Amino acid sequence: MIIEILVAALVLFLVFTAFVGYKMVNPPRVVGNWTPKDLSFEYKDVEITTEDNVKLSGWWIDNGSDKTVIPLHGYTSSRWAEHYMRPVIEFLLKEGYNVLAFDFRAHGKSGGKYTTVGDKEILDLKAGVKWLKDNYPEKSKRIGVIGFSMGALVAIRGLSEVKEICCGVADSPPIYLDKTGARGMKYFAKLPEWLYSFVKPFSELFSGGRPINVLNYTNSIKKPLFLIIGRRDTLVKVEEVQEFYERNKHVNPNVELWVTDAPHVRTIQVFPEEWKSRVGEFLKRWMG
Repeated sequence: MIIEILVAALVLFLVFTAFVGYKMVNPPRVVGNWTPKDLSFEYKDVEITTEDNVKLSGWWIDNGSDKTVIPLHGYTSSRWAEHYMRPVIEFLLKEGYNVLAFDFRAHGKSGGKYTTVGDKEILDLKAGVKWLKDNYPEKSKRIGVIGFSMGALVAIRGLSEVKEICCGVADSPPIYLDKTGARGMKYFAKLPEWLYSFVKPFSELFSGGRPINVLNYTNSIKKPLFLIIGRRDTLVKVEEVQEFYERNKHVNPNVELWVTDAPHVRTIQVFPEEWKSRVGEFLKRWMG
């Protein structure tokens, strides 16, 4: 009888962890009702196809510039995120840049059933850059990226893997994905952090994503990079981003680090004027 109970408990535990693993890579879609027109800018709805045939939904906002910035949202979010995507899009447009904003796979209105939280999402960024170069080469002579959380990880990868990107801002980038994933169990699902070790194999099985060692990029990024991290961030620790910064600066004289007192991806909310000033100066310096 005891053995049957233990077996049943184990089966239930595995079913539960599989369910959580599925939900973690198939998050609820965030779709808002504002558009760039609410910011007094005309725009086009666009569809971008990735090399693995995922259809991405986005906005193209032609601001009459030859420079374009791509803002990249975080996990469980979308281009409609009120607390950082809307203000960053408005900021970039007021600074005079064109903006291409799209939803990552399995987010917002884009296709794709599963997120890989930074693995296959690099294909989304590559597709966005290719779309720009194919359709608006004169509008994308210089391309920059600003990423938040998962988007910050993709921005870091983009600086290494996408030659057309000239500079990038990474706000609250996860450096140790397993540690951030464990913290995310509590942050996103209100579950204990230790459960992550059991959930992760199921998430990878469903999504087909592979583990990423973010620190590997410290040796390959030699383009201007502006890292932002907050001391009140419960998902990413300051010392983790500092480690990335310290390693990268050995090969990259143009890497910068700003440590704030904000929570995860909230520096733009908590310190909006300083964020705009620092990021604006960084972009002007490197976008030309």
